[in-house]
Amino acid sequence: MDLISLIITLIVVGVLLWLVNTYIPMDGKIKRILNIVVVVAVVVWLLNGLGLMDSIRGVRVGR
Repeated sequence: MDLISLIITLIVVGVLLWLVNTYIPMDGKIKRILNIVVVVAVVVWLLNGLGLMDSIRGVRVGR
């Protein structure tokens, strides 16, 4: 993954989330849930793009 495309993607996602939070009227709880979902999706995308998701998949919990 190219560093410039990573930074541009993070900026675009951040601006889009800011635009949704600023200009689309919705309940505060829905905005909070939307923000959490977007942040989790971006973190998972980053982990997958940087190749760190494969090492997480190997972790076993329990037996």
